[in-house]
Amino acid sequence: MDRPLMSEDRPAKTGRWSEAALRVLRERYLSREKGEVVETPEEMCWRVAHAIAAAEERFGRSPAAIREVAAAFYDVMVEGHFLPNSPTLMNAGKDNQLQYSACYVLPVGDSMEEIFESVKAAAIIHQSGGGTGFAFSRLRPKNDFVRSTGGRASGPVSFLRVFNSATDAVKQGGMRRGANMGILRVDHPDILEFVECKLDGGITNFNISVAATDAFMDALARGGDYELVNPRTGLPTGRLSAREAFDRIVRAAWRSGDPGMIFLDRINASAANPTPELGLIEATNPCGEQALGPNDACNLGSVNVSRLVRETAPEGWSIDWEELERVVRLAVRFLDDVIEVNPYPLPQIDAMVKANRRIGLGIMGWADLLFTLGIPYDSQEALDLAERLMAFVNDRGHDQSARLAEERGPFPNWSHSIYRAGRPLRNATVTAIAPTGTISMIAGCSSGIEPVFALAFEHRVKGADGDRVLPFVSETFGRLARARGFHSEALMAEVARRGSIQGLPGVDEATRGVFKTAHEIDARWHVRHQAAFQRHTDNGVSKTINLPQEATEGDVAQAYLLAREEGCLGITVFRDGCKGTQVLNVGVGPGRGGETDPSVLGERVVKPRPHSLAGHTYRMETPIGTAFVTVNDTESGEPFEVFVQVGKAGSDTMAVAEALGRLVSLVLRLPSPLSAQRRLEEVISQLSRIGGGQPTGFGASKVLSLPDALARVLGEHIGYGARHGSGAARAGQPPLRQVGDLCRECGQATVIYEEGCRKCLSCGFNEC
Repeated sequence: MDRPLMSEDRPAKTGRWSEAALRVLRERYLSREKGEVVETPEEMCWRVAHAIAAAEERFGRSPAAIREVAAAFYDVMVEGHFLPNSPTLMNAGKDNQLQYSACYVLPVGDSMEEIFESVKAAAIIHQSGGGTGFAFSRLRPKNDFVRSTGGRASGPVSFLRVFNSATDAVKQGGMRRGANMGILRVDHPDILEFVECKLDGGITNFNISVAATDAFMDALARGGDYELVNPRTGLPTGRLSAREAFDRIVRAAWRSGDPGMIFLDRINASAANPTPELGLIEATNPCGEQALGPNDACNLGSVNVSRLVRETAPEGWSIDWEELERVVRLAVRFLDDVIEVNPYPLPQIDAMVKANRRIGLGIMGWADLLFTLGIPYDSQEALDLAERLMAFVNDRGHDQSARLAEERGPFPNWSHSIYRAGRPLRNATVTAIAPTGTISMIAGCSSGIEPVFALAFEHRVKGADGDRVLPFVSETFGRLARARGFHSEALMAEVARRGSIQGLPGVDEATRGVFKTAHEIDARWHVRHQAAFQRHTDNGVSKTINLPQEATEGDVAQAYLLAREEGCLGITVFRDGCKGTQVLNVGVGPGRGGETDPSVLGERVVKPRPHSLAGHTYRMETPIGTAFVTVNDTESGEPFEVFVQVGKAGSDTMAVAEALGRLVSLVLRLPSPLSAQRRLEEVISQLSRIGGGQPTGFGASKVLSLPDALARVLGEHIGYGARHGSGAARAGQPPLRQVGDLCRECGQATVIYEEGCRKCLSCGFNEC
């Protein structure tokens, strides 16, 4: 090239960025100097387009032609029609030597050296913004013989914990915590320990999945046993009831959301493993959509289909198939160019990636597209369109890969691939539907192929004139509400409180049928959508099967079996509040080392809980949602225990609330010269007026924080507020809807679980 493309060469086109998009971009993507943002969104897009288009020089392109490609890449990103995965946006063009791919799989061999080589490699990948998947299936089972030491093996779960702890120490590119996937074959002797390893609340940096074989699924179907095999020797160690193993998987998933399942033999017999003679797939990336061999990686990108529609009278709206094809072809070129300029973190990864040249082009904005077309998510019409759309993307994507092969040559492993008898391809895989957590926020559309989690939600923002409550409304929903004549500020405010339009007056039944949220759609439709897209996708499909809190273990089992029946490569379920809670259980009693008579220790023990207690439950609005506080008294009227509930079971919000209740209860049950009433007054004085970042209410009804709200309720219960001037709980106001969990970065209660990952709808923080 004669000279580098400078900022003044940037095309004139500007983007349309929402407030949420700008916040995410400023926090995570735009370049900084001395902590200050020094880049606009348009400059970011040009930085990335310029850096990726530089690959074209390697294929003989002239400087003018390279600029033309860069301009095309820029336009498609600024228009919100296509965005690459986050590491590309974060790192490309910054000369920071941090890599551009999102997903990797690393081998875990059955020796101490190999295990800790993988730990080291994972740390390097996490540091530069990638996520890692591991199969622990090669590790010998617990208590197996170790020849080098004469000792006994600790088993794969113990090393899973080692990897989890290592991840705690690494921040991904300074932007997000490392994400991992841990896989274990269902026929490993330690499978039951693995299935239940997250039930104690540990291993927080891993999603886990069971690699289910055809032999296991066949045994499950006939109600029989299957063999467990020691991977060190390859010999059977025993047999296990397939039904027992499946029930334990289902029970753990019902309680905690883990493990998911991947159908290993199906993956290896599909396009997800395009080179089976070179090795079998053992694991996937953290969100499960990308099955990869050891040391392989894939760079991902997504087409925003919600922007690729046009208004056509008299039909209304339809997909612009011509524009979709243009964007798909350009995106495939972009992703192939990424492989050329990507500074891969390890030489063995660089070699493997360039031998296979995997890319994963998917879509986002699916729910918004259905909204625009007026098609309910839970309908056969939606499934039919899903297949037609993804078949089109897959077909045009493969054709573009073949055209690139004519220009640049096929991927080096092509002669060993399932495609070797046909038209050469530049890329071993072309399509994947990956999580789009933050890039969908930048593009202003719904995530991946998920239904929307909420049509709107409330967000508190600090300003010079005090805190303001702002409604955040789905762009597509807001636009269509205006177009269809049911928009009003009052209606939007109420939708923001509820997150839904179901049951709202003034909204017709047909509209309610289209604008459904994730938890208003039966799980079977979730699975069928995943399967419809999977039928025309090389790699996997990232999709969370959302279940309501009242779902049973049978519902989880049905979702797993339906995914297998419908042809999915894997499945992740998440029951609302699935981590569950445990009532206060402090002190001596059955199951804790035998029964002890408290009278033996006198007043030196925590008072045991009687069989039954009576009390009152109070409802209180707090800055993080509606709190329900239960205070139970003894027969003599002394306060004895407190339970606090805010938000969903298993969330960080609920964990803090439960901790407050437990500590207050412990204070009431510990031996003390003070009466329980007096102790509770001291607790109230400590908690009262603790300030938080998002107070709610006005005047005497202003609640500063959850502790302040709890103090008010406790004061009301014992009459302390009447004697000491604290306010009582507010009544008669409609409840605020807490969308999700508290975000560790922005403090908003808008962290949700979607696409196999926790993410914040307010600031874009995510754990994948």
